[in-house]
Parts: sequence; C-alpha cells; structure tokens
Amino acid sequence: MLRAVIFDMDGLLVDTEKLLQRFWVEAAQFYGYPMKSEHVLQIRSLSASLAAPLLQKIVCEDFDYKKVRLKRLELMNAYIAENGIEKKKGIDDLLDYLDTTPLKKAVCTATDDKRTKLYLGSIGIYHRFDRHISGNMIKNGKPAPDIYLYACEQLGLEPGECIALEDSPNGITSAYDAGCMPIMVPDLTPPDEITKPKTIAVCDSLDGVIDVVKSML
Repeated sequence: MLRAVIFDMDGLLVDTEKLLQRFWVEAAQFYGYPMKSEHVLQIRSLSASLAAPLLQKIVCEDFDYKKVRLKRLELMNAYIAENGIEKKKGIDDLLDYLDTTPLKKAVCTATDDKRTKLYLGSIGIYHRFDRHISGNMIKNGKPAPDIYLYACEQLGLEPGECIALEDSPNGITSAYDAGCMPIMVPDLTPPDEITKPKTIAVCDSLDGVIDVVKSML
C-alpha cells in the first residue's frame, strides 16, 4: 500500500545539477586540476567518503576534494545569491495533486539541512513537506540506503510503502537498496541498463508522476 512520496532535491525539485556541474569544474580548474563535466556526473548524490577517492582516481591522484568543494560552494553560492534558483518542471502540479491525497511527503537529499531550507524556501515549497532529511543527518550518504531508511523511520513507514523520486543513478540505487519504490525523473543523464531495472517507472518530468501515483491508490 502506497503511503508516502519521498523526493530527492538537486536536479529533481531544484534545477541545481547544471550549476553543480559548472562550478565543480570551475573550482577544480581554479586550482589547476583537469576536471571535466563528465567527472561531475559520476559523483552526483555521492557521499564525500566515496566521491573524494573516486575523483582522485578519475581526475588526478592529488585531487584535493575538500579544497575544491569549498571553492565550488563559494562560486555557486555567489551565483545563486545573484540569480536565484529555478524550480523543476511539474513540481507545483505534483505537490498540488499530492495535497488531495492522504500521502505523506518528504525530502531526502545529500545536501545539508541549511542549504536545503535555503533552496526550497527560495522557490516557496519548503513548508509543503512533512519531513526534510539531509545528508548531514546520516553517517553513510547515497548510494548507501541509509538516508532513505532514516526518512522512512521519520515518517513512521516501511520502505515498501514509499515511492522515491530521483534523477540520478546513485539516488536510484540508494532508494532501491532501502526497499523503496524508485521512480526516475532524469535530469542530466537518462537511465542506463543498470539503473532502469531498479525503477518502477521513468517519467520525463514531475507532473508525469501523477498518473503513476493514481494507478497505485
């Protein structure tokens, strides 16, 4: 029985993945590291403990993850302060529909709680969720299942009662391994042959999720 919908944030609710991609590269190149856009795709929703060694492997051995990340935050925060954040297509329609149902709603993001509140507040939807679960609340980030298990615990539900909406392969793996029902709404990359079998559906945009939810109620 479906009882909740859990949302990722970056690339799903807010159009920040393209900014993350841009400013990771700019920050890395500021320090002389040969990082490229395709490298950023591999660390989407990935915890720092996994992202740091991966970047040392695929970019260069001396890649300083902490230093580059701080520069990326500085550049990205400055851009957002001046330009704001765009919301993803279909989010208002989906939230409006979910408000007509008894389903609970939660956000489950690798981003810390301070920026989660800032980003979702800036597009006027922070208050529309029952719970906000951020990466700094759990030990092991995505693709480990911990964050979804914790979100379900906070909602008082079993994972099998929850749809999980994700835009990235790492996020889909996290939700799938937790026992949730993943739906992918692709942002920068489509689902591949490994990711797609872990989903119950793939939707072009968030408003497309409405029909999937209706079919399960």
